[in-house]
Amino acid sequence: MPDTLRIAFVTIGTSPRADIVPEMVEDILNGRPASALSVEEFGVLDGLSEAELDVMLAKGDEPRFATSAEDGREVAVSIGRTEERLNALLCRIDGMGFDLIVLLCTGTKITPLTHTMVIEAQKVVDHAIEAVTLPAGRLGILLPLEAQIEGFAARHPFAVDATIAAGSPYDGAALAPRVVDLADCPIIVMHCMGYTGAMRDALRANLPGHVLHARGLVSAHVRQFL
Repeated sequence: MPDTLRIAFVTIGTSPRADIVPEMVEDILNGRPASALSVEEFGVLDGLSEAELDVMLAKGDEPRFATSAEDGREVAVSIGRTEERLNALLCRIDGMGFDLIVLLCTGTKITPLTHTMVIEAQKVVDHAIEAVTLPAGRLGILLPLEAQIEGFAARHPFAVDATIAAGSPYDGAALAPRVVDLADCPIIVMHCMGYTGAMRDALRANLPGHVLHARGLVSAHVRQFL
């Protein structure tokens, strides 16, 4: 194990993600010296012109991811075109000598790389959910976009019997009023890396159930590599 773990954080939006990575780094270090990590960030939408970004946006009923553009605004991008660019980006990063690549999205599907280990946020979060057997009650899931609810179960089979609500982490509105349908769920999963620790704490204060936080689950997983 190297003295310093070299991590590439990869977002489906634009980098750097000042709203995600600093909080995760602090959580991963968990009191260790900052020198234990060397971090670089990459984004699927990095360097795109407005015209190129428009091509990436989801059209009509196309399945979509929610992320942030360079100017901080929320954008809904096509899952298919995003995953195509993501896999190309990962292939490029694979030759850069990182110890670990961490994906900052809980919905992506990727092709395994040749040289570098990848922490897939989707698998970390989904397996954490599947590891819990509920004695009673339905699982609650919070997603960023209403448009994501209908197709969610197709990519996450455990969600077939879940209660799903939507509330964006990017629009600045309070989440608690948007999750009233989850009030009776014993476990609520914030299924997006955009939800912050402060957002998690706010839901914990307003809901009786346990709140699982995608960002926290992924940080805890990465911490095992230090």
